[in-house]
Amino acid sequence: MTTYTSEHIQFSGPRVTRRRFIQTASASGTAIGALSFREQMAVQAEELRKQGRSMILLWMSGGPSQLETFDPKPNHKNSGDTKAISTSVPGIQIAHDWPNMAQVMNDVAVIRSMTNKEGNHQRATYQMHTGYVPTGSVKHPSFGSLIAQQLANQEADLPSVVSIGRTVGAGFLGVNYEPFVVDRPGEMPQNISIPDGQRRLERRLNLLQNLEGSFGSQGAEQAVQGHQQLYSKAAKFVFSNDTQCFDLADEPQQLRDQYGDSAFGRGCLLARRLIERGVTFVEVQKNGWDTHDTVFERVSELASEVDVASAALITDLKNRGLLDRTLVVWAGEFGRTPQVNARGGRDHFPRAFNCWLAGGGVRGGQTIGSTTEDGSAVKDRPVTVPDLLQSISHSLKIDSAHENMSPQGRPLKVVDGGEVVQELFS
Repeated sequence: MTTYTSEHIQFSGPRVTRRRFIQTASASGTAIGALSFREQMAVQAEELRKQGRSMILLWMSGGPSQLETFDPKPNHKNSGDTKAISTSVPGIQIAHDWPNMAQVMNDVAVIRSMTNKEGNHQRATYQMHTGYVPTGSVKHPSFGSLIAQQLANQEADLPSVVSIGRTVGAGFLGVNYEPFVVDRPGEMPQNISIPDGQRRLERRLNLLQNLEGSFGSQGAEQAVQGHQQLYSKAAKFVFSNDTQCFDLADEPQQLRDQYGDSAFGRGCLLARRLIERGVTFVEVQKNGWDTHDTVFERVSELASEVDVASAALITDLKNRGLLDRTLVVWAGEFGRTPQVNARGGRDHFPRAFNCWLAGGGVRGGQTIGSTTEDGSAVKDRPVTVPDLLQSISHSLKIDSAHENMSPQGRPLKVVDGGEVVQELFS
């Protein structure tokens, strides 16, 4: 039975495959035959953790227009009011509302040929976050949770997955990989102070555990275990001094200004601070991209925050030597129609959209794939959602073929299908 103290909080470790361990152990010269399989798994997990790899997802909720972001069509009538500007990479142009991103394009790889079939916000968001389309029988884990399962240090005080804004949860992976949600970046999270003192909280937690023990022995063991894991994680978090990283007050004002005085800017700065302290996956959301009307004005307003903060994040990570081991991905659930509708907006369009990646071994200063002159279809090098997730797995060096057993007894791979977009890394 776990005793709740600030020094002793227990967590279960990540699951790995025998094949994955053998690959890692062979490369590092480990004497596999001398270890039990449990020991082998522990060594493999430790090898991954030592790499210190992590990911930041900049999620543009609502579906950003590709024509007003990173695939402009300045010579076609579909572009409307959107102009193209040059970037730090000769020959690459992006939409005019992104001047700061234009300056860091040497570190960015833009995929202009993303393609999918899901045009519903909820379904497409779920698929982009999990790699699977929604079903009535399985609640799939988010990709951030799956990354944390293989990479996170479960002994760390801070949560391994943090979402700045609401997101897809850990599904059947359980509370150990459930994202910690931050609603107001830059402020200390609510309900983490201990007004009555640490020892009193410890006594209350131990009393709760004793009371649940008899309940669990009467057939509710699984429910009790999940509940105790949640309280264990929360207690360890509350007891930790690392919670101070959520307060941005100790950052220089000049750096905070570079990220911008916005919730998204503070979220990106917080993401860097969390990654720096060992958090494995951070998602920062920016809502409002569902531009069915006045697309040009609305994207300009949205980009004024996202452009500044995204470029500052890339620059800050690079200056601190963190970009090589931190993958930054900018994406939304789909794109927008090339044709402007009667309300001056663009509607849902999964057939052709864009995203970008930086860091994590990605070769910047390039575009991958293209769309037709009018933007209505992918012209070359289509990239699917599984392809993107395979590429993310490759960057982070996680095993995309690793299988988790669903509650229905069905093994589900981290990524089902798809191929690595090799151009990202060559």
